Amino acid sequence: MNQTVVVATGNAGKAREYAALFAGKGLTVKTLADFDDVPVIHETGTTLKENAMIKAQTIARAFQIPVLADDTGLFVDALNGEPGVYTARYAGDHDDTANRAKLLANLAGVPEEKRTAHFETVIVGVKPDESAPLIATGRCDGRITLQEQGVAGFGYDSLFYCPEVHATFAETTVAEKNKVSHRGRAMRHLMTQFDEWWN
Repeated sequence: MNQTVVVATGNAGKAREYAALFAGKGLTVKTLADFDDVPVIHETGTTLKENAMIKAQTIARAFQIPVLADDTGLFVDALNGEPGVYTARYAGDHDDTANRAKLLANLAGVPEEKRTAHFETVIVGVKPDESAPLIATGRCDGRITLQEQGVAGFGYDSLFYCPEVHATFAETTVAEKNKVSHRGRAMRHLMTQFDEWWN
């Protein structure tokens, strides 16, 4: 039986990662790009969980379908946890190139050993019947490089060095990244609960 999972994102890179992770379940992944008249989502939360919940609830209510939404933050120790909940719009609105440039500028002069950082993802699953939400989390520790390395991935991938793969996320394949990434870990946490929530 063909079933569809709706992921509340317009990000093509994120959609590819979800599609790869759901492939084994025989589920079709749809994103906001597959719908017309998508409501504006106001991410006014002060935590990743609050923002993911806002996204999921907004789309679930609008289309009366089960929705998965996530929010991811990059927390840089030398910047007191910035960009945090503002990761996707650090330098404006979802401009990856500007975000990376701002991060490098704000870390200018900070030596490599003090550029420690971690990515965190919170995934929330919401149904229109407002039953208990599904909540999954994942974290990946690493550091911010001195300059961009690699051309794959999206977001901050070319600046985030992951010691577990001895490379930046932009120097890995999607499969390699999913094994260690914050979103990959959150997805595996989600999968341990998904069937019970979905059914």
